[in-house]
Amino acid sequence: MNIDVIVLSIATLIGLYMAANIGANDLANAMGTAVGSRALTLKQAVLISIIANVLGASLAGGYVTGTISKGIIDPIFLMDAPDKLMIGMFAALIAAGLCVHLATFLGLPVSTTHAIVGAVVGFGIISVGADAISWGKITGIAISWVISPVAGALFAGGIYYFLEKKVMAAKDPYEAAVHYAPAMIFLLVLVLILSFIFKGLKNLHLEFGFFYTVLLTIPCAALVALFGRKWMRWQVHAKCELGPNPQGFSPAECLFAQLQILTSCYIAFAHGANDVANAVGPLAAIFSVIKTKSVALQVEVPFWMLFIGGIAVGGGLYIFGTRVLETIGKNITEITPIRGFCAQFGAATTILLCSRLGLPVSTTHVLVGSVVGVGLMRGIGALDLRILKNIGFSWIVTLPITMVLAMLIYKVFTLFLL
Repeated sequence: MNIDVIVLSIATLIGLYMAANIGANDLANAMGTAVGSRALTLKQAVLISIIANVLGASLAGGYVTGTISKGIIDPIFLMDAPDKLMIGMFAALIAAGLCVHLATFLGLPVSTTHAIVGAVVGFGIISVGADAISWGKITGIAISWVISPVAGALFAGGIYYFLEKKVMAAKDPYEAAVHYAPAMIFLLVLVLILSFIFKGLKNLHLEFGFFYTVLLTIPCAALVALFGRKWMRWQVHAKCELGPNPQGFSPAECLFAQLQILTSCYIAFAHGANDVANAVGPLAAIFSVIKTKSVALQVEVPFWMLFIGGIAVGGGLYIFGTRVLETIGKNITEITPIRGFCAQFGAATTILLCSRLGLPVSTTHVLVGSVVGVGLMRGIGALDLRILKNIGFSWIVTLPITMVLAMLIYKVFTLFLL
């Protein structure tokens, strides 16, 4: 068998392993509140995840990606060393996959983007030296450790405070929810459409200004809100009054559960569009080196990589994502449909605004911060501080652990292969 075929096959397996870990950790973060609030069962969450991830990766994923993940290493330093790049990407995938796998086993939600970045930095330092690393980007990642959870907590906590006072504390929570439903649906659809355009479809390079796009999307959001109240009344009537209601939801909770399902679909799609590249990006770089025997500044990501990467991410959630699901959906604080909706909507709003302001944020960190913000509105006693301490520690050590691990793996590989 041709050696190139063997190398590509091994690289594909490692890439799929990384993709499965992304699903088990990153996607579990995104779907955790929906499962924790019982708006979705685990099987429903997995089905939505697989379909939405494949669609997001295939339709809106990055068809062209930088050879060096996230621009962390200056490609000039590796232009004459394609073998170093290929071995380095092998080391990065394995190191990041092992680190995320360990975090998933411990039930700790970590940023898989930070894991792959740390691994790329590790092999870059040992292969071409520290001068080749873009330390400004590393600083931005460190800043995101603070910005992401704080911003998520503020937005989600504020939304929950408003809905708790105006809806759940009303004499008739269901009628209050229906009263505010058009406004909630309008804002939700507006944020989701804008996020879809600016984040989910960023790789299509659509030339739309922010305010121009807002003006275009307002009529769409208003139209959905106009008919949304009737649709939600029908859903509540069918699922919580006439149909089986095994969760024991009140009509108001049932209404927010429907909204939470909508946000879950969006988050899964956006996850496929943006995060599948964390697994297939290094794989695409390896594929390019094997095919061209050189280092390209940018490479085209084949459709089959995006497609199977999306499937692997959804499958990873089902196979070993349960522990992180429980951490996000149950262990940090108790999640109900309204709390889960506030956490997801707050996270989507935070990511959209921070992205447009150019602030570095991590989706994982924003979602965790949003859950914490909702919990804080109920008092510090509603949070499990031990779990939060462990999560914070895991965020800090992700970069250095993957850096060291990638260095060790790269060194072992070069001893035998170069």
